[in-house]
Amino acid sequence: MNRQVQVHGALFLVALIYGSNYSIAKEVMPAYVGPFGLIVIRVVSAALFFGVFARIVVKEKIVGWADNVRSILCGVTGIAINQLCFFAGLNLTVPINAALLMVIVPVIVLIFSAILLKERVSMRKVSGIVVSCAGALLLISTSGSASTAGNIWGDILIIVNAISFGMYLVLVKPLMQKYKAITIVSRIFAVGAVIVIPFGWVEVQQPSYSAFPTSIWLAILFMVVAVTIIAYLFNTWALRYANPSLVGAYIYLQPVLAILIAVGFGKDVFTMQKALYALMIFVGVYLVSRTKQHLPAEQN
Repeated sequence: MNRQVQVHGALFLVALIYGSNYSIAKEVMPAYVGPFGLIVIRVVSAALFFGVFARIVVKEKIVGWADNVRSILCGVTGIAINQLCFFAGLNLTVPINAALLMVIVPVIVLIFSAILLKERVSMRKVSGIVVSCAGALLLISTSGSASTAGNIWGDILIIVNAISFGMYLVLVKPLMQKYKAITIVSRIFAVGAVIVIPFGWVEVQQPSYSAFPTSIWLAILFMVVAVTIIAYLFNTWALRYANPSLVGAYIYLQPVLAILIAVGFGKDVFTMQKALYALMIFVGVYLVSRTKQHLPAEQN
């Protein structure tokens, strides 16, 4: 199969998984497990899986002070801050708000790429940043005004999550040029697990797990296997052959899929006001990411 097809297929699957997660996670928290408790379950499970797999199968180590520090920063931004803010925010807001706000990630990627990777930022991209941020702020301003609207603090936490994830995509790119994807995700989840356990240790002990219905166990299994293990592995692998902007651009699909799933299952409503603010976000992100992406030649 062509490498480009593989990369785009992996990124589409990640978008579909993340799009589903907005509604599925809301079924589990906070009624059954608190947001930080759910994070501990996900991150520790993934850390154990990737740690064992990397040690037995890959047997590759990250070497050098610079690469080790960068991998730790990836764990902090890509796992700890990202997960804590996302689930705490989703617990307070609604799936559609969270999905729409996440499309600012490509804008964040552009900003950090300019700062850390010294990429040139044109006026067109600056205009895109302004429009996208304005749409996000307007979307936040509607929060809390109706029963279906998200809490403003939830929306703010989702934005912090988006900033953290955007920084992660830029930080992890150089590592993917030197190490296998499983090596990177093994390290970042180990770092993330150490950080999130103190936040969610109390919440993870509170639920009566024996009383959980099968549907909730299936939802938790989906979040551990698909949202955590498969999505992170595929995303990280894709960064080996694509630049961070292309990976970030696939986040455009998340709100579309999240809206279809949430509305289809009657979990949320999509108003014309939200549609207008969402359009502003999409226009801004389009202006930022319009440049053509080139995937490197296949590596053997």
